[in-house]
Amino acid sequence: MKLPPLNSLRLFEVAARHESFKRAAEELHVTPSAVSHAVRALEEWLGTELFHRGPRLLTLTAAGSQLAVSANQAFSLLASATERVRARQATGTLSVSSAPTFATRWLLPRLPRFAAQNPNIQVSIDTSRVPVELSREGIDLAIRMTRGPKSAGIKSAGIKSAGTKSAGTKSAGTWTRLVEEMLVPACAPTVWARIEGRTPAMFSALPLIHVTSVSQEWADWFESAGIEPPDLERGLRVDTIEMSMEAAAHGLGIALGRKPLVDEELAHGRLVEAGPVVRANTSYWLVGSPHAFERPETKLFRRWLLSEFGTAVH
Repeated sequence: MKLPPLNSLRLFEVAARHESFKRAAEELHVTPSAVSHAVRALEEWLGTELFHRGPRLLTLTAAGSQLAVSANQAFSLLASATERVRARQATGTLSVSSAPTFATRWLLPRLPRFAAQNPNIQVSIDTSRVPVELSREGIDLAIRMTRGPKSAGIKSAGIKSAGTKSAGTKSAGTWTRLVEEMLVPACAPTVWARIEGRTPAMFSALPLIHVTSVSQEWADWFESAGIEPPDLERGLRVDTIEMSMEAAAHGLGIALGRKPLVDEELAHGRLVEAGPVVRANTSYWLVGSPHAFERPETKLFRRWLLSEFGTAVH
C-alpha cells in the first residue's frame, strides 16, 4: 500500500475539522507552524492543494474536503479497532475526563479511597473544558452533568464520540447515571447567624450570588421552592460554580449550592443550608465509548463511583 505520511495526514484531519491551524494545534498540543508544515508536506506528497489560504480564512478545497471525510472515517475506524483490543486486557492505566468543579470538589477528595483499593491502577484526570473524543484522545471515561443520556448532540455535553462532526450526530457512548443534582441555598455561618427570623424575606435582605453561565438557576429554585423571588438583578455575579461557593464561604451572600458538590462544605460547617433543597433537572453521568466498560480498570472505577454514591452496583 502506498500510504501518505500518516502523521501529516493526522494533523491535516484535525485542521480540516476545525478549518484552523491554530485550533488544530491546541487540540494536538503542538504549534500552529507544525500543523502548517505537516499540511504542506502532505500537499507536496499528493501534488495538490488541500486548503485555500486567505489572510484570516482557511477553507478546504474540493480535494481537501474529499480527503477530510475519508481521513476522518479511517482514523475513526482505527480508534475503534484499537479500543476493542485494549478493552480485552488490563493496562494498569485509566484516563478520566471531568469538569473542573466536579473533579476538585467531589472526585479528588475521594480518589485516595480508589487508589487504596486499586494500587496498581494509575489514574490521570483531564479537566479541559473543550469537547473530547473519547477513543481518539485516549480518554477512557468522562463524567458529565447533563439532563440525560444523549442519543444525539453528545458534543453539547462536552464529549464527542469518534467521528462526530456536528451536534446532530448520534453518539454510540454508554451512559451510567451516578447521582441526581439537588439545589440548596448556602451561606457562611457568620451570615446565617445574623439573619433574623429566617423567613423567605431574608432573600431580599441578603445579596444573592449568581453564576453567569447558569443565570436562570435562582429563578428556577424560587419557583420550585414556592417562594416569591426578590429582585434577581441585584447581587454578586461570578462566572463559575466554584467561585460562587468561595464567595459564599467568605460571607459575600447566599449562593445556590449544588449537591453533591457542596456536600463537603456543609458537612464541615464551612457553609450552612439557608433554604429548602429542591431537585434539579440535571444529573451526573459516567460516559464511555462502546467498548470502554469491557476493560478491567473501567469496570472497577465504575463500580467504585457507584458505591461512593450509594448506588446499587449491577
